[in-house]
Amino acid sequence: MMHRTLASIAAACCAVGLLRPMPAVAQQPQQGYITTSDSARLFYKIAGRPGPGVDTIIAIHGGPGLDLESIYNDFASGLGRKHVVIFYDQRGGGKSELPTDTSRLVAARQIQDLDEVRQHFGLTKVTLVAHSYGPLLAASYAIAHPDAVTKMVFFGPVPPRRGDFFTRYGQNLNARLDSAQRAALAELGGIMTSDSASEDAIRAACRKFWAIGLRPRLASPNAMRVVKSDLCATDPGGIRYGMRTANGVIMSSYGDWDLRPSLRALDVPLLVVHGQQETIPMDLTEEWVTSMPHARLVKVPNAAHFTYAEQPVLVWSVVERFLASK
Repeated sequence: MMHRTLASIAAACCAVGLLRPMPAVAQQPQQGYITTSDSARLFYKIAGRPGPGVDTIIAIHGGPGLDLESIYNDFASGLGRKHVVIFYDQRGGGKSELPTDTSRLVAARQIQDLDEVRQHFGLTKVTLVAHSYGPLLAASYAIAHPDAVTKMVFFGPVPPRRGDFFTRYGQNLNARLDSAQRAALAELGGIMTSDSASEDAIRAACRKFWAIGLRPRLASPNAMRVVKSDLCATDPGGIRYGMRTANGVIMSSYGDWDLRPSLRALDVPLLVVHGQQETIPMDLTEEWVTSMPHARLVKVPNAAHFTYAEQPVLVWSVVERFLASK
């Protein structure tokens, strides 16, 4: 288990090697729906071109209750030139199923959905690249299906245990907002979750919400344009349901989570990329590395929650070297 600087990781990792092609992916349309074993429909998009030596990655967005568009443009740009990247809207967000029966949203079902995405594309083993909440789902999946995961990359992850995470994260986030901004977020959130709001009103409120909400999540609050992904591009119904229902139900279903005992036996290489100005406390993030036998932490200067957008040249270089290493 190692803590390394960005430069030392870049220097230490191996040169790019030849990776196994995944022909089953080549036969799939670039976007569409997967029907799960319980008849839910999950929306997916694919970036990159399959071919000899090109591996396949499943990208896992954050939230919960967000959607693939929240990471698509940045990940497709950063990874799509050398890999096939499968994105999907998790159940409860975006264009995927928004169930009336919320028992269909729980963590166990999210883990099963991820496995069914992997199987749908004919992948025996796969690399998982996840952001924010996504690493909690990815790690839970790897614990349940260790033989199906080659490697994992976590950007700005929630910690492997709940503990006092929400309290400390909330304090850090609120400290970067003034009272007017907090009031505006509450008002805009009300519009985004309202049954009476039109689709146009939800989307407009979403854009105003994230124009404020991105600020405390970036090292430079005025540099919002560095994030190329669109957090408001999906269906307004998915935005409303994700914020009003899915986020709370899914997060609550993890309970007082603590993955650390199971992580100690997980023989899967992990790269954690965390901004030095991140609102998710660094010491909690470090617990991913101290809990796993093959984990590395990269602390990215002048970056917060969107390291891959704030410092793309440095971050994607490190990620590529990690993915190519043996």
